[in-house]
Amino acid sequence: MKLSIIILAAGQGTRMNSARPKVLHPLGGRPLLAHVLDTARALHAMDIHVVIGHGAGQVRDVLPDTDIHWVLQEQQLGTGHAVAQAMPAVPDENTVLVMYGDVPLISKQTLEPLCQMAGQGMAALLSAVLDDPAGYGRILHHADGSICGIVEEKDATRKQRAIQEINTGFLAAPAARLRGWLSALNNNNAQGEYYLTDTIARAVTEGTSVRGLTTDAIDEVMGINDRKQLAAQERCFQMRQADACLQAGVTLIDPARFDLRGRLDAGQDVVIDINAILEGQVTLGDRVSIGPNVTLRNATLGDDVTILANCVIEAAVIGAGSRIGPFARLRPDTTLAAATHIGNFVEIKKSEVGEGSKINHLSYVGDTTIGRGVNIGAGTITCNYDGANKHRTLIGDDVFIGSDTQLVAPVEIQDGATIGAGSTITRDAPAHELTLSRAPQKTRSGWKRPVKEPKG
Repeated sequence: MKLSIIILAAGQGTRMNSARPKVLHPLGGRPLLAHVLDTARALHAMDIHVVIGHGAGQVRDVLPDTDIHWVLQEQQLGTGHAVAQAMPAVPDENTVLVMYGDVPLISKQTLEPLCQMAGQGMAALLSAVLDDPAGYGRILHHADGSICGIVEEKDATRKQRAIQEINTGFLAAPAARLRGWLSALNNNNAQGEYYLTDTIARAVTEGTSVRGLTTDAIDEVMGINDRKQLAAQERCFQMRQADACLQAGVTLIDPARFDLRGRLDAGQDVVIDINAILEGQVTLGDRVSIGPNVTLRNATLGDDVTILANCVIEAAVIGAGSRIGPFARLRPDTTLAAATHIGNFVEIKKSEVGEGSKINHLSYVGDTTIGRGVNIGAGTITCNYDGANKHRTLIGDDVFIGSDTQLVAPVEIQDGATIGAGSTITRDAPAHELTLSRAPQKTRSGWKRPVKEPKG
């Protein structure tokens, strides 16, 4: 079977109350349309046509995929009109599957049987049974149970609105036949639009067999029209993510409070506490422990790494056996060797920290190379920016930096050097020597602290 897929993504999404096209709103950290495209590609379609309209330029810019045929629907005249815009590029001998850019959780497994039915020369549609079908088109049946059409809710009678079997919108049909049904559509309805659903009645009139496939995977077929529906689908998506992690052997302290907005590759015996957010590509070694309220973005953590609560780690590599946090921030291009300790309220940016080194309290390290076995005291700052340019600090092996020290880059602290607390270092510090800069300490005998005059 040769499959062509048409994805409808032209709508404005007025109920989102947003300047952003609806299909670009994020689900799991990626645009809604990106999820739909993933499923379309998994079906091995010969060609994928995406019908765009509102914010068309934005959609193309965000998803510059080379395998997509973009189709502009200049006027939004209904779903039937939208599909018709893409049909000229679809070969007659193909099977067409219609998908939707705002229905992101639909799966390959649900759609494959639909495509197989259509590949046998019939029209096939996907339906679902809802306790509350309000807002959806209803599936109409002949007395013998065969499908005879679909009625949109605004055009339905009271009796038809009581029908609980709804049209999900997913439709597959032979391309040549679908082309003819589309050409015969009219817009004599409450919306004044050309409905794709009317092609079913055309198929029945023509004598083409129409088969329905009812799915109980309700979450998969729910479209997103407003922020509330987007939030509900986000939770559905995240529970899928959590389930996959649990099946892979990751311990999630509370799966309902876990967000994976990208891809996770995890080793054995990984434990992730509540409210962790993982974005981009995250790689965790064996026996990694992630504390509560941690954000990991494009991060790689070696075996036996512990991340304590409330840390933010972005585009960083952390060596085996390291301990980070709580309340630490590792910014992009940070690489920590094995057995490093980064403590509370420490920020590191674009730096390398050698094996066994410690930065445990209230420090900023930027544009710095740190050797092995270094201890950096509380309140240390690398002054790397002169207002125009960034400069680098070099710290050798076995260096001890006292608390409340400023290292004014460019500067080098050589192997084994000790920097006295409270120093401002502006020149290179020699190896194995004590370097410090302090004003002389003075005591003023008899000095009295000022006091306020009593109020009369």
